[in-house]
Amino acid sequence: MGLLIKGGEIVTASDRYVADIRVDGGTITGIGTNLEARTGDETLDAAGKLVMPGFIDPHVHMELPFMGTVSADDFESGTASGIAGGTTCIIDFCMQGAGQTLPQAIEEWHKRSAKAVTDFTYHMAITNFGPNTPAEMREVVEKHGITSFKVFMAYKGAIMVDDGQLYLIMKEAAKLGAVVTVHAENGEAVWNLQRELVAAGCMGPEYHPVSRPSAIEGEATERALMMARLHGTTAYIVHMTCKEAVHALERAKLSGQRCYGETCPQYLLLDDSVFTKPDFGGSAFVMSPPIRPGHVGHHDALWAGVANRMLDSMGTDHCPFTHEQKKAGLGDFTKIPNGAAGIEDRLTLMYSYGVRGGHFDVQRMVELGSTAPARIFGLAKKGSIAVGMDADIVIYDPSGEGTRSAKTHHSRCDRNIFEGFKTYGHVATTIVNGKVAWDGKKLMTTRGSGRFVTRKPSHFAQHAEVKV
Repeated sequence: MGLLIKGGEIVTASDRYVADIRVDGGTITGIGTNLEARTGDETLDAAGKLVMPGFIDPHVHMELPFMGTVSADDFESGTASGIAGGTTCIIDFCMQGAGQTLPQAIEEWHKRSAKAVTDFTYHMAITNFGPNTPAEMREVVEKHGITSFKVFMAYKGAIMVDDGQLYLIMKEAAKLGAVVTVHAENGEAVWNLQRELVAAGCMGPEYHPVSRPSAIEGEATERALMMARLHGTTAYIVHMTCKEAVHALERAKLSGQRCYGETCPQYLLLDDSVFTKPDFGGSAFVMSPPIRPGHVGHHDALWAGVANRMLDSMGTDHCPFTHEQKKAGLGDFTKIPNGAAGIEDRLTLMYSYGVRGGHFDVQRMVELGSTAPARIFGLAKKGSIAVGMDADIVIYDPSGEGTRSAKTHHSRCDRNIFEGFKTYGHVATTIVNGKVAWDGKKLMTTRGSGRFVTRKPSHFAQHAEVKV
């Protein structure tokens, strides 16, 4: 049985037009006007709605072991929440544990991700560079089809790499044609600031941003880009929050360096007043890098960056922890698990505050949320609507208003950092691998139906294979 989507306004990063779409066997097989339904076809009326490629979240952490606990969404609940928000593919971070080789970490992550209900792939996080790491990196790329690595310049004593390791990782990734994604903060400075604040009795969540000022992010971004420039490595700076980081990326791009930047809705829409919410409410917003002050130009720099293409993509850093989990840091902000939910909110917030807010148009929204992540990370069958592409499609109804709330989202997290935010329109239908998985009211997913997507070690990858 096929699927026919009738009369919607197709929106890609480069086009916008009204047409019908035919889907067969998980693939888009036809686009045109007045396409006729065949016997057995399911027909969806998309008149008056936007028909876009399914959104890709390039930055999520499902069931991540971190800071003494595990993030609240596993691969099933997290990808299902994404479907309700129009996200049809994720890139998770496969974390190298203590004493693990990179292939051993991949084996562990495959067991976790077997529950996923959307397609997925990984960034391979290197937390310790040793004598065997170069050979393991080559195996990760050539055998496992994972063509992006992750480094943390923060979290000293846990997963942080030092400058020597960062240099070597950038060097090896360049040889492999792999992208290096970077959490850019000066971990040594953060560690010392945290110790000083704790010694002074400054223990509440409001001191989390004090321990990680924007200059620390800006400096680390500059340093990461310099390390990449030494080797000709493609660098991708994740979850950028501040003007110093944006300006560092701009300087690199304008000098001709191939590099990319990502931000997230929380850094565009929230300010540091959230950390003072009563009853330990500020803990819900503890993430790193932190949400910044709203009056010193950070928001302006980020909005300008997504509008003028200095910033390339919009992720979420979806890494939710419940209020009970956050209580591990009650009385000591350094022990609050870092992270929040966001995968289900992203598209609606981008439309409501980016498009309706006048910062960019719907084609740029598609580019930020789908096309650019697919292009940068080699998901060649995703990120656009064209014959032969995967039938991952979101139908967005721009009419009506809504409100974001933990009461209605599908994440296992019991709080929503966008609680009460007014939004315009809603995700009316999400199609995953050619099947309707969300009809605007209920999820229709099958545990384990997601597929691991392998990628080729080329920056502008032309082919990708899917392993079921």
